[in-house]
Amino acid sequence: MQHTPSNLTDPGFIKPQKYNRLDKFFLRLIRDERDLPFIYFSFNIIFFLIPYALILFSNLLTGWYWLAAAVIYMVINAALFIGRFALMFHSTAHRTLFKKQYNYLNYVLPYVVAPFFGHMADTYYAHHIGMHHAENNLEEDESSTMSYQRDSLRSFLLYLFMFMIRGIYDLAAYFKRKNRKKLMYSAVRGEILFIIFCIILSCFNWPTTFCVFIFTYFFYRLIAMLGNWAQHAFIDPGDPGNAYKNSMTCINSRYNWQCWNDGYHISHHLKPTMHWTEHPAYFEKTIDKYINHNAVVFSKIDIMMVAVLLLAKRYDVLARNFVNIGNRFSSEEEVITFLKERTAKIRMNFQASVENQMHLPY
Repeated sequence: MQHTPSNLTDPGFIKPQKYNRLDKFFLRLIRDERDLPFIYFSFNIIFFLIPYALILFSNLLTGWYWLAAAVIYMVINAALFIGRFALMFHSTAHRTLFKKQYNYLNYVLPYVVAPFFGHMADTYYAHHIGMHHAENNLEEDESSTMSYQRDSLRSFLLYLFMFMIRGIYDLAAYFKRKNRKKLMYSAVRGEILFIIFCIILSCFNWPTTFCVFIFTYFFYRLIAMLGNWAQHAFIDPGDPGNAYKNSMTCINSRYNWQCWNDGYHISHHLKPTMHWTEHPAYFEKTIDKYINHNAVVFSKIDIMMVAVLLLAKRYDVLARNFVNIGNRFSSEEEVITFLKERTAKIRMNFQASVENQMHLPY
């Protein structure tokens, strides 16, 4: 077990003493100076990754040279870009990046850049903002983990399979049930347009279309569902609408530097529009609530590692990295028992809990 850290190493915001000229130019465009790293990461995509993809579509490389370049592209994208972009895109979905007078720039990420990472902008927004946060992993959340045994690889593969096969249908059916037709049309339109886009490109160059768009489409969904699986793996069956008890937090992780503090999933569900740099300070400020609600917190491992360890049933490693805030547990064996209780399949009907979700004192 880990003791409550005296200080967090995750990124916050320290205002620079001086901005350079390029910084100042972009600061005039964006709503929040703390989002300046998003601009420079976007530059890496626009001026490196996208031109690389366009070269693969050209006739500059052929045969084994093209194959080697294509494999390198997929590895670089998967290892260095997809995760970071996904969480940057996630942040900008919750908090608009550019100022109102430059609103046209807010269409660049979702409609120009996102397809290179297997995203359909409209579908993502509808699913994540319109459905997932509205339902908070409860029964009507079409990506809910409650009904699965969350330390089972077989259950995860079923979860992933169901999402891949009927995810868009279930999402559209959800919005139809809720009479939110605008989001329903938006979600379906985004999915269909991306598929048509890939089909048309495949008619001209199917190998490159696969490497650049189709591979990322499937790879992104794998890591997204694996991430959601871990983020909502440890659920209190007696209070599944409580964000402290249906989500988890990872602190002091290198992942938080790479992916904009995505490890702070409890506070993200409590305050979805909180700026990504504020989560570490908010965690320290409200740590008593984590203790009172018996929250799950890990240190020095990230969300993906939690998912892997859970599916491998390595509760010993999870317990070793579990943060014993409030000294709630006297041994790692107690932690293991606690975590196993939280990952058990939930069979009961929690419809009544929907009314209580997110109504927690901050």
